[in-house]
Amino acid sequence: MKVIIKENEVGFVTKNGIFDRLITAGKYYFSKTFGYQVHIEEMLGELNFMDIPYQILEKNQIFKESTVRYEIPDGFLGLIYVNNTLRAFAIRKEYIFWNVFEKYEIKLISMEQPEIGKEVTKQMLAMIPAKYYATVLVGEGELGLLYYNHKLQRKLDSGVYYFWNDRYSVTAKIVDLKQAELNIAGQEILTKDKIGIRMNVTCTYRIQDAVAVSENIKNLEQQMYSSVQLIIRELTGNYKLDEILELKEQISKEVFLKLKENESAFYVEFLSAGIKDIILPGEIKDIMNSVLVAEKAAQANVISRREEVASTRSLLNTAKLMDENKTLYRLKELEYLEKICDRVGEISVNGNAGLIEQLGQFIGNR
Repeated sequence: MKVIIKENEVGFVTKNGIFDRLITAGKYYFSKTFGYQVHIEEMLGELNFMDIPYQILEKNQIFKESTVRYEIPDGFLGLIYVNNTLRAFAIRKEYIFWNVFEKYEIKLISMEQPEIGKEVTKQMLAMIPAKYYATVLVGEGELGLLYYNHKLQRKLDSGVYYFWNDRYSVTAKIVDLKQAELNIAGQEILTKDKIGIRMNVTCTYRIQDAVAVSENIKNLEQQMYSSVQLIIRELTGNYKLDEILELKEQISKEVFLKLKENESAFYVEFLSAGIKDIILPGEIKDIMNSVLVAEKAAQANVISRREEVASTRSLLNTAKLMDENKTLYRLKELEYLEKICDRVGEISVNGNAGLIEQLGQFIGNR
């Protein structure tokens, strides 16, 4: 049996199934009759011929000088580099590479500390399967609460954090510290005079103690919603409908002051509160509209009478002036004549009298 080994190849020679030696580039002859077999493999990448245990192969000097072996211990991950370039994630615990034409290396990453250090770059993380680590993103105006095995560890400011989840179950709660708005829409209220109305109320708040909220309050917004409802009912139930409509701003201030008293119970700071809308029942709205129309009609009537009186007084004063001053009376006649002429298309002059004389006769000589 003739065997030709190229320069980039190696041959594993076995005799009756037992490893005999390693042969490199050249031409060889073996007899199958004596139980010789040759397995040829390219010396590139990972070793594929695993029929012979490594412990036997490593005793061969050629094999030992041509290969490199890596074991990944528990609590570590491995990244495969080829010629100092990151190529892959090590998915097995043991690797054997040919180290002749290309340089293979596995860099170990410890997972003993839960938080991933800065030595692990984004390029490395892109190679590592997501099941091995957790990503925590804390945005601007937010606060992160970091937990290992559901036990609070520390606070996280805005940024991106990575944690190994090999030894611990890593979780995080993100708390929004920005100003938020709470709206209570269509809250039904019974006034002091037993009229059912609905209110739209809004308030703004900001969380002050994120840890206390996380540990002591479940569903913060829902609890505050119920609290605001009770405060509205308590305060507005002491007023009649007309008073509520008239004192809307004052009642809003009372609601806000009452909320400020309850800040410590929710670990928040209330920034504002107020009544946006008051919604009346249909029949009450019709009655109030009728009253409003009547009030406006009465006001219009008063204004009309006042104007008539003022106009009459002005005419009386004018008449007195003209009666006392003939020249003023004459000027008033000319003024009216001018207004008449503005509306006349043409004027016919008859007889021998001049134009001025006829106009004088028209308005009367005085």
